[in-house]
Amino acid sequence: MINTEVKKSIRVAFGDELAELGKSNPNIVALDADLSGSTKTSTFAKEFPERFFDVGIAEQNLITTALGLSLTGKIPFAATFAVFATGRTYDQIRNSICYQKANVKIVGAHGGITVGEDGASHQSLEDISLMRGLPNMVVIAPADYEQMRQAVRFAASYYGPVYIRSSRIDVPCVYAENYQFDINKAVKLTEGSDLTVVATGDILSEVILAVNILAKKGIQAELINMPVIKPLDSKTLIESANKTGRVVTVENHSIIGGLGSAVCECLSENLPIKVTRFGINDVFGQSGTPKELLKYYELDAESIANRIINLK
Repeated sequence: MINTEVKKSIRVAFGDELAELGKSNPNIVALDADLSGSTKTSTFAKEFPERFFDVGIAEQNLITTALGLSLTGKIPFAATFAVFATGRTYDQIRNSICYQKANVKIVGAHGGITVGEDGASHQSLEDISLMRGLPNMVVIAPADYEQMRQAVRFAASYYGPVYIRSSRIDVPCVYAENYQFDINKAVKLTEGSDLTVVATGDILSEVILAVNILAKKGIQAELINMPVIKPLDSKTLIESANKTGRVVTVENHSIIGGLGSAVCECLSENLPIKVTRFGINDVFGQSGTPKELLKYYELDAESIANRIINLK
């Protein structure tokens, strides 16, 4: 299920797949805000320089230019750091993109505390919350290289606004090439009877290791990867929660408004049971290595396992 020996970059997967799609679809264009080396739109730019637009450090222009291109029949992928892609541009996304269901894809790179040393100003912990609250917006947080590739492929074929969250660090490969991304389906990675653990994004590999630790201690956790936070796969979630009677959510994001909130909203209306949210507890991030920060915020595998063991 997880190859800890092979690590790949989720953001590189975005660049690779976008460039690959560009070969067969001339309507795909890429835009960036002076961060193409970091977001990996640079891969597309090398292949198709005439279809790449760097607007400079002007994120509102990034979004409105993408809108204009979409209205001419293009399929724009607009990328920058998640904190700028969703916060600095919120008004443009809300009123220009989502209100008219424009065919624009927004890719927020460097999401979560795993940005690392760049610190609190660049660690977007609220981007999923911001995008999830917008009508017509699809929200995806891929967990590894292959899931990102297929999410980009889906976004290119789907008509309407899509937000895809990317991350900075290399992560273990969870999915093989035979994996099939489905916007309406979560992925059950392990069967369990003691509790359900729901995870999204680059934190999934830590959660898989945590579930393995729990198994050695006799705790059988049912692990669900929820790559699509909106629309949420309520069916899979409710079935698993009904089976185990307890749910834990894990995300590299604030516990407010993200995966944990989406799960709580679903279950409170359909199957009221105990849900515990693991994530960033309504605070800003800070500077440090990704490994140090995961440990500090208790989102590394060992900490996740211990927190589950100590649940009351």
